[in-house]
Parts: sequence; C-alpha cells; structure tokens
Amino acid sequence: MQWYLKGLQNYVGFQGRARRTEYWMFVLFNVIASFIIGLIDGLFGLTPILTYIYSLAVLLPSLAVTARRLHDTGRSGWWILIALIPVVGTIILIVFTCQDSQPNDNQHGKNPKL
Repeated sequence: MQWYLKGLQNYVGFQGRARRTEYWMFVLFNVIASFIIGLIDGLFGLTPILTYIYSLAVLLPSLAVTARRLHDTGRSGWWILIALIPVVGTIILIVFTCQDSQPNDNQHGKNPKL
C-alpha cells in the first residue's frame, strides 16, 4: 500500500527513477482499485462514472511512475508512447518495465537500490 501512496504523492514527478517494486506495486493496487470500483459500478447499475473518474484521477500518476521506471532502466520516458502500437508495443513496454535497474547512476538520477 505504501508504494501506491508513494506513486500518488509523487503525482506528476516525471524526473528520477523508480524501482521495479515501486512500479509493480503501484500497478497491482491500481488494478485492484479499478476492479473494486468497477464492481461497485456494476452492482448498483450505475453507468461506469466512478470508473471514469478514478481512471482520470490516476492517469498522471500512472504515466509518471512508468516514466520513472523507464528512467531506471536507462530509457527516456517517451518510450511510454510505444504502447500506442497495438499488442506489440504493450508487450515491449512490459518487457522494459520488467528489466532490472541500471546498476550505477545514470542521466536520470541515482540508483534507487543503493
């Protein structure tokens, strides 16, 4: 839960680096929250208004934590745009976010593991 809150607190912090743990815990809690909100929308027969509101609320934090994760692997945050390529782009982005951190400092900051 602390990783999710850390991602939300660094709402539009596109600079720096994010470890795999920070990124994937943010993604996990985001998926769980989306599922619960979607379930609430469905149970009460609402239009998915709550889902839309939540999605908009976490859009920037999601982009920021993904950019920081890419920075940790030595890539520019602009690599997020590769996800716009259907299927293949998303797979490539997942592979990039699963890779280990660069062991030393890079142009995006100090190694967060140290």
